[in-house]
Amino acid sequence: MSVDPARRGASDGSGPLSPPALRPSSRALRVALVHDWLTGMRGGEKVLEAIAELYPDAPIFTLLHVKGSVSAALERRRIVCSFVQHLPGAARHYRTYLPLFPTAVEQFTFDAYDLVISTSHCVAKSVIVPAGAVHLCYCHSPMRYAWDQFDAYFGPDQVGVVRSRLLRPVLARLARWDAATAYRAHRFLANSHYVAGRIARYYNRPATVVYPPVDTEFYQPEPARRSEPFFLVVSALVPYKRLDVAIRACDAVGVPLKIVGRGPEEARLRALTTKRVEFLGWRTDEEIRSLSQTCTAVLMPGVEDFGMVPVEAQACGRPVVAYAEGGALESVIDGTTGVLVKELSVEAFAAALREVSAQEFDPAVIRRHAESFSRPRFQREFQQQMAEVLAARTDATAGRFNDTPDRRNPALWEDAARTEPTPPREEAARTEPTTERLSDNPHRRYPAPGEEAARTEPTTERLNDNPDGRSPAPREDKQ
Repeated sequence: MSVDPARRGASDGSGPLSPPALRPSSRALRVALVHDWLTGMRGGEKVLEAIAELYPDAPIFTLLHVKGSVSAALERRRIVCSFVQHLPGAARHYRTYLPLFPTAVEQFTFDAYDLVISTSHCVAKSVIVPAGAVHLCYCHSPMRYAWDQFDAYFGPDQVGVVRSRLLRPVLARLARWDAATAYRAHRFLANSHYVAGRIARYYNRPATVVYPPVDTEFYQPEPARRSEPFFLVVSALVPYKRLDVAIRACDAVGVPLKIVGRGPEEARLRALTTKRVEFLGWRTDEEIRSLSQTCTAVLMPGVEDFGMVPVEAQACGRPVVAYAEGGALESVIDGTTGVLVKELSVEAFAAALREVSAQEFDPAVIRRHAESFSRPRFQREFQQQMAEVLAARTDATAGRFNDTPDRRNPALWEDAARTEPTPPREEAARTEPTTERLSDNPHRRYPAPGEEAARTEPTTERLNDNPDGRSPAPREDKQ
């Protein structure tokens, strides 16, 4: 059941989708898209595909591209790759070249573009755009392995004691660069309140939440098919997903588990399994939909930034068992669309598997909840944010890129010629603390970084000793 992307949006009355409207006198914006890497069709690539649909002529800049690894809609684009594309073994072992990623992404040139849209979980948010161009970043997460998940990726248990010790200063330097370049995006969008809190903590920047798109037209219940007694995981096999907990919990309960996905953790996870666990590798979207329609529930034992797979399962009318942390608190309704597990342990997850197996869930209610995360909804909200950032010529953010207006598009930047730019030091002094933007978050546990900032001086005062008013970290790097 495939859906023509050109027809998406009509079913909910939103009408045809098009880029944000400009003034009648202005010509069309020249748009470029930036994505960290194109090596598979996962959640980040589905977001990129939905954004690319709005800008059909925009090329994609990326560190590397494994041909045939993403959807046909993305493969048809003009794809511009960095020098990482040509390094030995990059297609399979690109993470080995992580220390080179900052240099690679900074070598892209965007002089021919008015608008740059990055979708980032690594370095894409740090591209350098010319004066007068606008950079909007949709952030899936600040770089996990450089900040709070170093041990999950590069700890002694993952890469050995010696290599872990050697990598720690490298990743610490990468984290400093990541924070120092956060000013390069004029506006951040986050895929969840959980990630917005991380952006506030590590980048000292506010972020507007726009939940990622789920193809609810493709993922639908199949009433003629009855659920079967097995649980399902659809995930990259990487450390932070905590699939070991799902495997051991299913073994403790004595129920079958099917795992869709591949990754560096596969050998270790296979060593934990019994005959009840089946590794299926990567499967087509149609096969994943079929498994989602018939499973007892989909499992998500790791802390996800948002987690699109659980919403896809709910679109198929099936419940979710998820750890009650991160994006799951924003996508799963405990007791209605699934079960949230308060403790990350085998015993707690085993108890949740028994609970979800015994409880009767209403597929129609689950489906209605998933529809609130639809693709047309995402595109409408994204366009609204884009229109705002293009119109924002007088607020503090716009003042930064109006300092040197781009004369190639006078209709877009003509206001800048008539107003003096706000001095960075005065601008920082007038700005409210960025964490206050998170006060509308119903899950008050998330703004922990914001709560920390609220007990200290306003975060913007940290910029006042910096002559360019953007970030103090670049001067530290030069020392």
